Amino acid sequence: MSSHWAEYGKAENGQTFMKKLQRSFYDRDTILVARELLGKKLVHVTGGLERSGRIVEVEAYLGPHDLAAHSSRGITPRTKTMFGAPGYAYVYMIYGMYYCMNVVTEPEGHASAVLLRALEPVQNVWGKTNGPGLLCQAMGIDKHLNGHDLSSENFYVAPMTGDEPVSIIERPRIGVDYAGPWASKPLRFYMKDNPFVSRR
Repeated sequence: MSSHWAEYGKAENGQTFMKKLQRSFYDRDTILVARELLGKKLVHVTGGLERSGRIVEVEAYLGPHDLAAHSSRGITPRTKTMFGAPGYAYVYMIYGMYYCMNVVTEPEGHASAVLLRALEPVQNVWGKTNGPGLLCQAMGIDKHLNGHDLSSENFYVAPMTGDEPVSIIERPRIGVDYAGPWASKPLRFYMKDNPFVSRR
């Protein structure tokens, strides 16, 4: 098993627990990370309640040269998290009402990230999750989690029990028509036939 993959272990009370993905998982090629996030579980613990959902759709943003990426505008108060170390959450608001969550990838300064677009509810998730704003709403994710370390105990990504390879569909990203030739690049990835995908 590669060092960046999480492992299973035993807690002091004898119960089996699932360790989160290590930072080295995120410190790799963004497209590879995006594809391998599919089927993994996003976990957010708040108020003593654990919410979790299986990641079924993502988009890769490859850095400042990618005209669809926020980092193409340079370092700003909004984008500074993207320019930081891998394995941190980049959360921002759209339309003045919805939050979107990304995971920062590749070495510090590379400014690439993977947007989580859709989740399949697993535990304590209510409401729609077939879109980046909807999944954040359902998972209780907001601006307070921007820059949050995904190796923390309350907000992280872990493999699902019995994690198995998934069939992946590649399509252009959604809502990036302004990005010239980057608009048509197949950088959206989703699980084939999953009913929670935001768009086919």
